[in-house]
Amino acid sequence: MKTFYDVQQLLKKFGIIIYVGNRNADIELMEMEVKELYKLGLIEKEIFQRAILVLRQEKNKNGF
Repeated sequence: MKTFYDVQQLLKKFGIIIYVGNRNADIELMEMEVKELYKLGLIEKEIFQRAILVLRQEKNKNGF
């Protein structure tokens, strides 16, 4: 998992599609969903960590 798109595809596998129209809000909601998937044991620790890292890098890129 290397890109924002990869995280979107991960969430899509679980039927989660996030589009609010505000990039920063989208990133926040995606981060919450990834955390919930990990908490429920649906994704492995490595995938969780990588997804969170990608989302945080995306936040920094957008000056959030």
